Amino acid sequence: MWILIGSFLLLLLIGVPVAVSMALSSLFFILFDGSNPPFVLLHRMVSGVDSFPLLAVPFFIFAGNLMNIAGVTNRIYSFSLAAVGWLRGGLGHVNIIGSVIFSGMSGSAIAEAAGLGSIQIKAMNDRGYPVAFAVGVTAASATLGPIIPPSIPFVIYGMMSNSSIGSLFLGGIMPGMVMTALLMATVVFYTWRYGWGADAPFSIKTLAKALAELGLVALSGILIFELQAWTQWPVLLAAFAIIGPLCLLDWWFQFSAVMALMTPLILIGGMLTGLFTPTEAAVAACAWALFLGFVRYRSMTIKSFLKATFETIETTVSVLFIVASASIFGWLLTVTKVADSLTNGILSFTHEKWVFLILVNVLVLIVGSFIDSLAAITILVPILMPLLLKFGVDPIHFGVLMTLNLMIGLLHPPLGMVLYVLSRISKLSVERTTMAILPWLVPLMLALGLITFIPEITLWLPHLVMK
Repeated sequence: MWILIGSFLLLLLIGVPVAVSMALSSLFFILFDGSNPPFVLLHRMVSGVDSFPLLAVPFFIFAGNLMNIAGVTNRIYSFSLAAVGWLRGGLGHVNIIGSVIFSGMSGSAIAEAAGLGSIQIKAMNDRGYPVAFAVGVTAASATLGPIIPPSIPFVIYGMMSNSSIGSLFLGGIMPGMVMTALLMATVVFYTWRYGWGADAPFSIKTLAKALAELGLVALSGILIFELQAWTQWPVLLAAFAIIGPLCLLDWWFQFSAVMALMTPLILIGGMLTGLFTPTEAAVAACAWALFLGFVRYRSMTIKSFLKATFETIETTVSVLFIVASASIFGWLLTVTKVADSLTNGILSFTHEKWVFLILVNVLVLIVGSFIDSLAAITILVPILMPLLLKFGVDPIHFGVLMTLNLMIGLLHPPLGMVLYVLSRISKLSVERTTMAILPWLVPLMLALGLITFIPEITLWLPHLVMK
């Protein structure tokens, strides 16, 4: 055990990437132990990525890249500006609402920070907002990406814990709304403190148009399910029957985001009706993004499509290599009975469920500061699952908690990928970007506390829909 963990930490300290560190430390252990032939390393790594649910990861990454180049992010920003830009501190609220909508498409905090962040930070700078505020609210709202479905970390967690990915997606909706409310309350506080005004004039016509867009999307969802029930048509045929006229209305009235707002409806509605699995939902998201880019908005070219494809391949390879390396590392942690040692240690310290959850929150927050979130999930879940069962913690509740902890880890050094992305976009130093994000950890930690101690926030919707 000490050879495995010691060599892993030593490799990290000398600057070796996390995935390579896990693979090399696993190889050192296998060679030293001698009870398994070296090729078991490759066998376990291949087995770690040989999973149908894991197919969702490259497709969700691809969907996020396609949405960015299809101009969907600009349309989401325009819609959010029309909906809440007239409030005091409007662009702060626009930033958060835009992130909520984009969360229903990408499933990645980094994609959200890179896609919407470049638009939002520039717009807030142009309106005279302090760059620190713009960076802070953009970073905090990016954490919504993996909490509101779809979510790449939920897919990895579901695969590692044998939990329902559909239930995890549903479990993220209410926590996402709680986080949204707390972030918007923080914007209100800043607005009151600095006396900021609105960023767009209040217009009944503009607001009515935004509400009409939302109404059309909601009505379309209701009509699809009602038409399917009334005619006994397959859901897919009913969807085509409604989406066709919707495209005409969208084109005729020059709505900015109706078709983009349909993306979360298609994904969640398709899974709830059994039309497709979460993995197939990722493919549907890509197909919808291609339709928007090539047909509806005509903003996508073959060149930009190929660029998105190669970016997806590059990101997917790095993600799956992390998963493969973490799978062999996690298996060896199980073989060396690290899970049993941790279980006995915690049980000797406490038998209280809530104390256990506090300890695990602290553990995951620390781990998330040093290790990539997907690698942390694949390492920690096999170790912590026995403890969850002993303390009676629902795996769906814990999946949301773990993901939120790891997303907070993306906002500060030393790993902090969202931190580094926004530092590059805003042209601030990493130190100044860190200080800008620091106040926004308060609402996120408050949300973490509420979600930890009120499990019903997470579990109410999965229990309602899945029963």
